[in-house]
Amino acid sequence: MSSKKNKFSKKDKLYMDIALDLAKAREGLTGTNPSVGCVIVKNDNIISIGQTSYNGRPHAEFNAIKNCNTKLNGAKLFVTLEPCSHQGLTPPCTNEIIKSKISEVFYALEDTDKRVRKKSFKILKSHNINVSIGLLKNKVKKFYIPYFFNRKNKKPFVTGKMAISKNKLIYSKFKTKITNKYSDKFTHLLRYKNDSIMTSSKTVNIDNPKLNCRIKGFEKFSPVRIILDKNLSLNKNTYIFKSANKKIQSFFIIMQISQEFLCLKKRK
Repeated sequence: MSSKKNKFSKKDKLYMDIALDLAKAREGLTGTNPSVGCVIVKNDNIISIGQTSYNGRPHAEFNAIKNCNTKLNGAKLFVTLEPCSHQGLTPPCTNEIIKSKISEVFYALEDTDKRVRKKSFKILKSHNINVSIGLLKNKVKKFYIPYFFNRKNKKPFVTGKMAISKNKLIYSKFKTKITNKYSDKFTHLLRYKNDSIMTSSKTVNIDNPKLNCRIKGFEKFSPVRIILDKNLSLNKNTYIFKSANKKIQSFFIIMQISQEFLCLKKRK
């Protein structure tokens, strides 16, 4: 069944909206896999939900199916992204859907991953499962912009954050912080939703930031800290250095010593 010919009901849209909310709740926390939301419906009642697990596995469809205590024969599955159909670190989600006896699958978007794209439709249809594509397509597509960018360009999707005062300054000699409590909270939300955070050694040496997430309950989702330091000038008394892994500290010190040694040789 072509997604272009489908006329989705208000209830269909509601279920996909819930699936999208589930995906958004795990944004930035699913490693190399996209965050996906899944809702299973039977007799117009939601009987199970699932999200992509932390670090990406198991997938949302697998979790929704395994979490369900009701027989799934005749049920409908709503998922934000095309179910995977290849063997990776986990079995194909299409296999789980087929085994569960689910009769109808709705997904908003085809996956851009070549291992998956357009394959699930054929597999599910060959097992007499009705498939509908495109439900809330435009709304869901906005959420997956970073994922599609990453898969297409083989590059990370970058979020730029800059604190600017009303008079267009980004630095003050008199204040370490020029933002307020509201922008601070938003900054920590960005840290929670991004895999890593990058700044320069100059900023670290001047401001001595922590660069972690300090939203209560989300501390464990702090991003990996990346420091640009071509001259290896990072101050070893900064919070970032002291809170770093001991191996990283040792490596940095060895690199500093090596750099100083090379400089001495050049001077001679």
